[in-house]
Amino acid sequence: MSENLCYTDAYARETEATVVETDADGHAVLMDRTVFYPGGGGQPADSGELIGDSGGSWRVAGATKRGDEIWHTIEDGSELPAPDTTVTARIDWDRRHRLMRTHSALHVLCGVVWRDHGASVTGGNMEPLTGRMDFEFETMSGELVGEIEKRVNEEIDADREIRVAILPREEAFAIPDLIRTKINLLPEGISEVRTIEIAGLDVQADGGTHVARTSEIGRVHVTGYESKGRINKRIRIEVID
Repeated sequence: MSENLCYTDAYARETEATVVETDADGHAVLMDRTVFYPGGGGQPADSGELIGDSGGSWRVAGATKRGDEIWHTIEDGSELPAPDTTVTARIDWDRRHRLMRTHSALHVLCGVVWRDHGASVTGGNMEPLTGRMDFEFETMSGELVGEIEKRVNEEIDADREIRVAILPREEAFAIPDLIRTKINLLPEGISEVRTIEIAGLDVQADGGTHVARTSEIGRVHVTGYESKGRINKRIRIEVID
């Protein structure tokens, strides 16, 4: 199993690691520990680099999860580091931090929509500083979206703490409305559930990376909305400084 610091400390930018195995066909390496988020839940995987202790560096184009292991895809044209090589694994921090701000903004949006309208999430996706989320709304208007944007920025201004917890399954599922998506995406049989809590607003099961307080997000601007079906409406946002 790969140890990943990002699940408990989203601000960890690098870590020393040892290459455990290589995959020539996938042009990827497995390490004993990492800080790279492997993607999932709408959040893209991190990019960055590996820096060898005895020289050499490798650009990491992305990371993927294979079971409990996190594999790092090395850009084409680079020879893979050999097993037992000691490296410093370092993420592209500016990109990661923009994704953290965006992910937290989407959770604030989700919390506001659930609190004020009781609408479940039907989908979502993000890139650095832009994202979209789909909700179970029958109708949507510019007036409604404007009110949602206002409430979201009020919650950001409240400077709410964003907390990460890893809970036993039974304790986690005792939390009301833990799963906000229409379909429960948590694998069967897991013994622990990672949760993200925006203090006083929202608690959800989530595997991604987030900022520590809502004030770190910046401002949220709704850039558009559209119908994706009879009871499926999409809200698009951007995050600005």
